[in-house]
Formats: sequence, C-alpha cells, structure tokens
Amino acid sequence: MKNRFLNLKTLSLACTALLLTVSCSDDPDSPVIEEEKEDSSRWITVAAARMGDNPGDGNGGTLIYSISSDDAKAPSVSIEPFDNGFIVPSNRTARLQASEDGSTIFNISYAGDTGGNYSKYTVNGGQNFVQTGTGVSIAEYVGTAPRWIKLFDGDNTGAAVYVSTVNEVDDNGTPNDLLDDTYFRTDATIGVVTLDLVNSTINNFEEHNIALSPELEAQGYYIGRIDMPTLNAAGDKLYIGASIRKVDPATTERESDFERLGSQTIVLDYPSLLNPTVIASSVGYGDTNGYRSINAFEYNGSVYQANQNDPEGSRILKIGANNQYDDSYDFNLDEALGVQDAYILAWRPAANGKGVLAYRHAGSVEGAAGAQGFFALIDLNAQTATKIDAIPYEPDFYLFQYQGFAVDGTEIFVTQAPVGKNGNIYAIETETGEVTKGAELVNVEGSHYIGTF
Repeated sequence: MKNRFLNLKTLSLACTALLLTVSCSDDPDSPVIEEEKEDSSRWITVAAARMGDNPGDGNGGTLIYSISSDDAKAPSVSIEPFDNGFIVPSNRTARLQASEDGSTIFNISYAGDTGGNYSKYTVNGGQNFVQTGTGVSIAEYVGTAPRWIKLFDGDNTGAAVYVSTVNEVDDNGTPNDLLDDTYFRTDATIGVVTLDLVNSTINNFEEHNIALSPELEAQGYYIGRIDMPTLNAAGDKLYIGASIRKVDPATTERESDFERLGSQTIVLDYPSLLNPTVIASSVGYGDTNGYRSINAFEYNGSVYQANQNDPEGSRILKIGANNQYDDSYDFNLDEALGVQDAYILAWRPAANGKGVLAYRHAGSVEGAAGAQGFFALIDLNAQTATKIDAIPYEPDFYLFQYQGFAVDGTEIFVTQAPVGKNGNIYAIETETGEVTKGAELVNVEGSHYIGTF
C-alpha cells in the first residue's frame, strides 16, 4: 500500500508528499482521495450508517470508504468515512453488495424518490467510487424498498423479492364484522425479479400465489415475509427464505406468540422462476428470511441457511443437492456457544467452510440502540462455534443492522465500533482463528458501522 494518509488531519501532508499517489481536491471540505494497492491486496470497502433521529437507527444515510486489505490490517491507519466517505444513493440505509474480488460495489436504493434504482461503482480507493454502466429501476416489479441480494454466479445476477398478503373471508361483511364473517386463509402473493448486473437489464419477473397446507392455513398460518434468494450448487433452483406468520382466525388480528412451524423455504426453478414449492425443516423452527445480510450460502454442494426466532436458539440448517432439508444436520448455536436464545444477526463462510458469525443472546446487555452483539468463529463441517474474544465488546456494540463481511481467501474482515464510538477493522484468519487488529474507524455521535465489502 503506498498511501497511508487517509483522513482529513493528514490530507495537507498527503497533497505535498510527491511520493504518495494521492489526488486531492482544491476544496479541503470535500477531498477526493485515491489510493493504489499492491497486486497481492484487494479493496476492503467499509460501510458506515449515519444516525437519523435516534442513535443506531442508520436512517441518516450510508457512506462507504475503501482501503487495501494490507492497510485494513494496519492499526497505524485511520479512516473517517463519516467525514469524507462516498455517499451511497439511498433514502435510508443502503442495501449494498460487492463483487467477489472487491473491485465493484452494487447498490439498489432503499425507499424515497430513488427507491428501487440499481447502480454499480468501480472501487478506486478512499472515497473514489466511479459509477459505471447505466442504471435501471426495479421499483415497478418489487417496489421502492426492495429486498435484494447478489447471487453467487460470478457477479452476473441479482435477485429481488416481495410478498403481499390479504385475508380471505366470506362475503357477508368485513373482517371486523365477526358475527357475519368467516376467515378462510391468508393469501400470499410473491414477486421475484432477476437483474443482469453487468448490462443493467431485467432478466425475468414472475409472480406466484404461495400456499401452505389447508390445515395450517385454516389455523391462520401464512408466509408473511421473504428475502435472501440463493442459488443451489447446480444453478437450477432458487431458494427464497421465508418468515411464517399467523393471524387469529376468530379476529383476523396478527398474533405475536404462536406455535412455530418448521423452518420454511420457497423453491423455484431457475432461471425461469416457475414451479414454486415450499420445503420445511423438521429440525429448525425459526424464520429463514434473515434481515439485511445474506442468510444462506452454497458450500460443498449444499446450501447452508441460518434461521432466526427459533424457540431453541438460532440454527444453521442444510439443504441438500436434492433440494430438500437435510434433517440429519443440526447446528444449534445455543449448544455450540453455551448460551441461551442465540440469534444469528449475520454470517459468512469462506471457501473452506469456516466463517464468522454475528450474534446476540439472552445475556446480551441492552445498549443505546439495542442488544449487544458478538462475533464467533464457526466451522460448518464440525458444527462448532467459538466466541472471538480478541475483539472487544461493549453494551453499545450493535450488530442488528450488520450487512457485510469481506472475504479474502480464508481471511474475513469485520468492523468493530460501538454506536457513536471509535473502533477498528479486524481480520480473522478462519483456518487458525488468528485475529489481527487493523485500521482505526473514526465514528461520530449516534452512528455505527455496518460491515465490510
């Protein structure tokens, strides 16, 4: 790495040092910083979420800043994305994805006038992100606040989804007129669009009505939220994570405390997006749609999927090559970590089947924005998880909105910074468990970091 002058405090020195490869703006309030990286290094893009109205809400916008993986592991480096990062177009927290080599950032704006707009950027280091190609809107297919993910097909395709629901009752009145009405079921209509990330065009769009068994639907169960499409190893099926919800058939009011069904996943033919089926686990009983981070990954011929809201604590489940849950695989985080009510917030394996997982549990302290988070080193083959003690934790270390883990070979990069406080990048070598404390992350009041890409 040739440039280590990454913050405003050292900008004036960087502009005068002839040996540094830095391009500086004439306006010191909006510097344009370019960096060079060695061929053996890759870009690590850090994402920062600015506070909106409340600490940790992330609703004030998203900023990104890139440094080389070498500098990301150097504690002498300090970066200030909130002061001189690149503002990603999005009304609220941006939904970011990165190419597998870190050279490109993909974004679909979330909510607001630009919601649903797709754009991509070449990463040049620092705050220098150059938009490439043309943009396209997917709002007409999946709305202005789309739930989308980049498929692992060589950075070629993205997939976005939505679900809409309506209670079906008889024709004798309205759902509030309980003396006349009879509840039948809740209809769930899903929409799925695939996007050509290279040429910024729509590949395909399909809608389907997704039904559970008549017995379950009569009890008020339905699919109420979907997210995190994932390709199987053969590339001929698309798995979509699902959240099962329930209404009281007597009132049609949504219930919050109900008996959980086995974890469910919608399966579609790919790339046609036809022939929907629903598969269910008899091991896990939580939701599989995740939140803002990729929730399922293909590894060694199978897809490994996290669940949330499982009454026995979050699990990692396995979907085999036959496109059915492999119920012989039961990776329970409560048991592996020795905690209660483990909740997987985000996770990412490297190609060796070992990875890093962000979680909270019943013993997490309530901080400024929510429950305290932790990182663990996991092994999909051994079904083991170990808390990473080398990373410091505070009550305000909030990981619920965590989105990204940058993978460089068997190393995984994470951000650690409590809400409103400075922190660091950490590099975890998944083969050995070695943890390297890296670049300082300068924070601002009420804001937090949401990952690396």
